[in-house]
Formats: sequence, C-alpha cells, structure tokens
Amino acid sequence: MNENRPDEDQIYVCRCEEVTVGDIRRAIEAGADSLKAIKMRTHAGMGVCQGMTCRKNIERMLKEKKIDLDLCSGNSYRFPVRLLNIGELSEIIKEGKETGHDY
Repeated sequence: MNENRPDEDQIYVCRCEEVTVGDIRRAIEAGADSLKAIKMRTHAGMGVCQGMTCRKNIERMLKEKKIDLDLCSGNSYRFPVRLLNIGELSEIIKEGKETGHDY
C-alpha cells in the first residue's frame, strides 16, 4: 500500500454526517440491503444536503454487492435544506404578519 494514499475505508462518502466508505461497507455486511437501511444504520444521507452528494456513491456500493436497487423500497429524494438563524426566521415571521400571512 502506498503510504501517501489514504486508507479507502477512511474516505468520506457522506460529508454532512461524516460517514466513511468503511461505515457503509460494515452496514452492508451487517444486512443493510437498501438506501433506507443504510441511512438507518449510518445516518448517511440525513445531513443538510439530504443525500444529494452521497446517494450515487452509496447506490454504486450496493450494486457492487449485487443488491438490486429496483427492489429497494423507500428510495425517495428529499429537497436539501438551508439553515436559518433566529434573526432570519423572525424576519420571515415579521414580513408574514405585515402582509397578512399567519405562520
């Protein structure tokens, strides 16, 4: 093994939740046979981007283990979220009250 090359198991698949290749591999070996099962075991895909950056890599890893993604249920996409601070949230509520919207 080249000393300058990182251990593949330590490479992040899901940066938002800091889930590594090794974490995903261990989840698959423990019986995770779908994106949902991997998400439940590792929290991959549950971060701010909601799996937009890691999903394809996790799907590839499942396919390498001969897991048929078409048979997996519950593989819906979710829209990424954006963090709001309290000031932004209070401004939205204030604007809503001024325009007659009740939040």
